[in-house]
Amino acid sequence: MTDSTATRRTRPFRFGVVAPLTTDLQTWRDRALRVADSGYSTLLMPDVPRWQPAPAPTLAVAATLTDLRVGTWVYASPLRPAWSAAWEAHSLSVLTDGRFELGIGTGRPGIEDEVRELGLPVVPPSERLGQVRETVTALRDLDGPGLHTPVVMAVRGPKAQALAADLADTVTFAVMPEDDRAESTRVVRDFRTLATRDIELAQHVAVIGDTVAPFMASPDTDPAALRAADSLAILPNDPAAAAEEIQRRREELGFSYFVFGADFADTLAPVVAELAGH
Repeated sequence: MTDSTATRRTRPFRFGVVAPLTTDLQTWRDRALRVADSGYSTLLMPDVPRWQPAPAPTLAVAATLTDLRVGTWVYASPLRPAWSAAWEAHSLSVLTDGRFELGIGTGRPGIEDEVRELGLPVVPPSERLGQVRETVTALRDLDGPGLHTPVVMAVRGPKAQALAADLADTVTFAVMPEDDRAESTRVVRDFRTLATRDIELAQHVAVIGDTVAPFMASPDTDPAALRAADSLAILPNDPAAAAEEIQRRREELGFSYFVFGADFADTLAPVVAELAGH
């Protein structure tokens, strides 16, 4: 197996914000503008049917308001046919002048219940990975040689990691509540050994201080338990301490892209101002 450590570069930091439209439209627009002015790189939408407007048209609107990159964080493959998802992603790349990033995965825990409620077929995890591959393959065909829509894959197990090593531009790792830093470190290092390409590593940070970000973790997530486990799913709410920890995670594990909930965007703006692009 090839070890690509020698050729892997230190990537500059960038930061994204998961910003579902759950308020009135003007409040959401104002938030998108503040996110852009604070130096964040990407405005992201979760894939939660019925709780918000659909991600694709919302992201298209966001791209007209600012020069931010936009993306899905992340599409659940069981919720949409592969070719339709690919066509949507390609169309957003075209409409945003290449500023769209397709985030995709096999679905959060409990996705089977949601699939049943929507009247869609329930497929096992192995087939969901096949759906992800089909989507990315179709997207590459639609993009052709003149366009490359970045693909962000959310992964956990070895099969998902292997697929991401083959297809993804960016990888984020699903962190379970019981995962301590040692377990997360093992998962990340195993992936870095597996991957023979220089793939961007992203960190989904669901908790800041004692607050759990909506749409990014279960509401019953226990911040104290995460701190006790030294989990990667949490950062301190003090900007100086958060910046120090973010730099540590890049140095030790290679994370350079950090994604926060929109409610934390203002609190962490000093971190972004200090680190983005460096």
